[in-house]
Amino acid sequence: MPTPKAVQEEVRKRYAEAAVAVGEGASCCDDSGSCTTSSFGSRLYSLQELGTLPDAARLASLGCGNPTAVAELREGEVVLDLGSGGGIDVLLSAQRVGPAGFAYGIDMTDEMLELARANAAKAGARNVEFLEGTIEDVPLPDASVDVVISNCVINLSVDKRRVFTEIARVLTPGGRLGVSDIVAEDRLSPADRAERGSYVGCIAGALSVSEYKDGLRAAGLEDISVAFTHEVGDGMHAAIIRARRVA
Repeated sequence: MPTPKAVQEEVRKRYAEAAVAVGEGASCCDDSGSCTTSSFGSRLYSLQELGTLPDAARLASLGCGNPTAVAELREGEVVLDLGSGGGIDVLLSAQRVGPAGFAYGIDMTDEMLELARANAAKAGARNVEFLEGTIEDVPLPDASVDVVISNCVINLSVDKRRVFTEIARVLTPGGRLGVSDIVAEDRLSPADRAERGSYVGCIAGALSVSEYKDGLRAAGLEDISVAFTHEVGDGMHAAIIRARRVA
């Protein structure tokens, strides 16, 4: 079994390569088998949404859903996107929360941060900021955001307990979580999940429904729901996860 550090480095390398591919004008999914579960996500954005963004933001989409719609963002809110990649969800969030709101993105990959910042400049987005860091150690103060979103990234973390703790920490009391992620049916063991796909392909590291709920609850979140949207493999599903920090 690879070490957590090795897994994190594999993920970083995969997404650095994706950012470079987009910078050269290609889709990040053109030559990689690891996008089979996530390339579906770009189809969940409306043509109107995609039409407001630079091509590079659209091409860099590696998600499995549309968390900006899942989170039901409102004017004036502060939003944090965990694993923001090329910036598609941050830029759409910034539009939804308006000039009175703000959207942060956090990513550990230098190449993706460079791409996201370039996309924000092309889009003329002023109420956004992309931060370097990991989703296990968010570089924002306690109780500083109203909404946390994420698009098929939490499954890639090697320490999901820490991710859930950080989500609860940065959310304001009563703040909410709305993410898209890959989730396993409870009948599948970790070994079963590993047989169905790789960690970097968003399969081997996915939590089960019960594990997801238990982890969020232990971190101090409530009103938790996990709803499957489409199957990506035997017993593996893209899902919408919602929760709220205890007020």
